[in-house]
Formats: sequence, C-alpha cells, structure tokens
Amino acid sequence: MRTDSSPGTLPAREHLPAGDAGTPVLDVVIPVYNEEKDLPPCVRRLHEHLARTFPYAFRITIADNASTDTTPLVAARLAAEIPEVGTVRLEQKGRGRALRTVWSASDAPVLAYMDVDLSTDLNALLPLVAPLISGHSDLAIGSRLARASRVVRGPKREFISRAYNLILRGSLQARFSDAQCGFKAIRRDVAQVLLPLVEDTGWFFDTELLVLAERAGLRIHEVPVDWVDDPDSTVHIVRTATEDLKGVWRVGKALATGSLPLDRLTRPFGDDPRDRELTGVPHGLARQLVGFCVVGGLSTLFYLVLYSAFRQAAGPQTANALALLVSAVANTAANRRLTFGVRGRGGAARHQAQGLVVFGIGLALTSGSLAALNAAGDSPAHSTELAVLIAANLAATVLRFLLFRAWVFPDRTDTGSAPTAPVPTAARPAPAPYAWPHQAPTYLHATETTTSATTPLRPACPHSTDPGDTR
Repeated sequence: MRTDSSPGTLPAREHLPAGDAGTPVLDVVIPVYNEEKDLPPCVRRLHEHLARTFPYAFRITIADNASTDTTPLVAARLAAEIPEVGTVRLEQKGRGRALRTVWSASDAPVLAYMDVDLSTDLNALLPLVAPLISGHSDLAIGSRLARASRVVRGPKREFISRAYNLILRGSLQARFSDAQCGFKAIRRDVAQVLLPLVEDTGWFFDTELLVLAERAGLRIHEVPVDWVDDPDSTVHIVRTATEDLKGVWRVGKALATGSLPLDRLTRPFGDDPRDRELTGVPHGLARQLVGFCVVGGLSTLFYLVLYSAFRQAAGPQTANALALLVSAVANTAANRRLTFGVRGRGGAARHQAQGLVVFGIGLALTSGSLAALNAAGDSPAHSTELAVLIAANLAATVLRFLLFRAWVFPDRTDTGSAPTAPVPTAARPAPAPYAWPHQAPTYLHATETTTSATTPLRPACPHSTDPGDTR
C-alpha cells in the first residue's frame, strides 16, 4: 500500500466555467486491449452522443493497454478522423495503469472512463458528470444495483456482483452500492490527490479509489444506469475475483494499521457546513452523547454485576456503595478517553477526584432510593431493589453527563492555543498535458512514470517485446 504523501490539499468545490470552446471540460477514457472490432463503433457512437447532448467541450481518449492486434492502428485512424479523439499507448497491461496514466496527465477538469462495449446506456453520462461540473460531488459512479437501475445479465454475473459488494460492505464498510460498474468519473483536482495513494494497476483500481475516497470523507454521487451484459466479454471472472479479494485484504490491512495518510484528505473543502461556527450549538454534543450512552450502558451492567456479587456478603447500602465506587472509577476513565477525547495522563488524578464528587451525588440518589424502598416495606425482593436502582441510576446518569461536560471535562477549544499546522507535503511537478494533434497523428508511448514523450505513430507488432513489459 502506498504511503507517500498527497501532493496538496483540495480547493473548495466550485462550478466549473464553460471556458473556451477548445478547452475540454470532460475527458472520457476508453481502456482497450485487443479491441480492433469493437473500438470504431464505440468511439463513433460515444462521439455522436457527446456532440449532440453534452454542453461543454470534450475529449475522448483511447488508452491502448499493450494490444497485440491492430487496435493501435484503428485508434490512430479514429484520432485522425475525429478531432476530439486522442490515443495513448501503454506497453504494459492493466486497466488501473491506463487510467492512472491518462488521468494524471489530462488537462480536463472532469475525468471519466467507460468500457469499450458500452454496456451502460449513454443517457446516464450527463447525470454522471453534472454533479462534478457543478461542484456538488467529488466522484461519481454508475450503479447497476440501485433500485431504479434496469439491468440485463445472467444469474452468474448477478450473483458475483452482489456477493462482491457484500464483501466490500462487510470487510471495508463501503457504503457505495456498485464498485465494479465500468462507468465512473472524478474531478481532476481530487484525482491528483487520490491517485498517489492507489496501488492497484488492474481491475481493483477503481474499487480501491472509491474506498479511499469514502474513508477520506469525499462525496460520491451514484447514478442508476441501464445496463446490458456483453456476452462476449473477455474478462476472466475467476482470476479477476481472486485479485479483487487480495486487494480487499491489502486495503483493509492498510486501513486497520493506519498506514494511509487519509487524515490529510478528510473534509478538505472550505464549504463543509461542519466547519462553520454556529452560536447556540454545543460543539461535539451528538458524538459525546453517543459515547456517553455507550459507556453508561456498559457501566450500568458492570455496576449491577458488582452489586449482585457484593450483596451476597453485605447489606444493600454497603453493596451499593462499593459497586458504585468501583464502577464510577471505571466510568470516569472510560468517559475521559472515549467520550471527551482526553488523552495522556495529565490531569487524570484531578479528573478522578472530580468524578468521585459526581459519584457522591449518584450515591446520594441511589442510597436515598434504597432507603425509601426499605422504609416503604420490609425485606423487598432483590428484583425490586434492582428496578429501583436502575431508575435511580438513569436520573444520576443525566446529571453525571451534565457535570462531566460542564465541570470535569469542559470544552477548551477556545483557549487561544494555536492550531496544529498541517504537515507540509512534498512539492510535485505538475504533469505535462498530452498533445492532441489533429493533423498528423502521433503515438504516445507511456509508462506509469513517463507520460509526456511522443514519438511518430507506428503499428504494433504482435511479436515485439518491451524490456519494461512484465507480462
């Protein structure tokens, strides 16, 4: 898992301007490997759709993944025929490698990709990229598993797709519905920050990208799509599933160990309403209430177990005092760390002393309740004692939270201390944009690290080898 720092913080979301007619707003990448037959109808159909429906300038980039047939020649002819089409050649296979290469060097503010078979209905393309253009969202995905989606495919692929997304939800707590649909888009400024963190270069690339984006607090927009399965798909299901499961394990391990610097990306935009200072709204109240309730519930169970144990050898008042004392110490320590986020040993003794004062108030409430119960009748049942103690503890819990928040662990965010400066990130040179010739077509040979050099177009030889090809 890559742990190198991101190249910078993200700017605030803004609606992208229309710009000059020649400046593309959208760059649609079509990764291909040996698709000499399907590529021409795909590109022409996509170009016709964009020219007819898309209100901004656009570009279509054919990313050739080391094809060994005549795909490079077909791509070059399309680029020469259609001004908005460009082609990029990579000497190594891998859909993720192709997307990383093109997206890292593209000058378009919105980047997208789709499969060459065009299984997804193109009417979903504008709804896919519109939230990115408007500044509402950071990434967008087409979903075949949304309730409004209309999908035609066999039961085998349906089962595999749903099972895979269940695995993502269970293991990585993913909340997006469809990780594998080949119909996604991302803002360029977001891609420049996320791409250095993504390690996979194959089919798991976009799943890893989505998981990291979601963990970083970025907004993912989902679009229900109409999707028809391609029966001639060359994807090897078993091998792809195995590699995906390996990727799930790797990403899950990296997230669990904290080796990814996602804290740099969390809530990176200046328009997050959670960053606004509102008068009359206590800071962190909802989170503290949840933490206090969880700690309080566990403490109550702990207290009742202790009371029942002490009650075997002592009277009700003594058992109550001992159980409340032990549970109060544990409750104060747990709330200090989990509810109010106080770390370190500094002030721990003072907090425990103040917690004992709060304990004394709780003791008075519960002891008074027991005294009132005993005065009302001789030898009340043990279950009755527990019921009275539970009611008294509920009242004491409300008072305990108020005292903890206002007195024991007051909010000291406004003490004037300087905020921690963000860790500086390494300066990275901006990637050079591709040259998209419209007269004499050129052929770009790219690797993961070199994307700007161009050489004259030449046909690919099926038997030629490249020293960097690891196939």
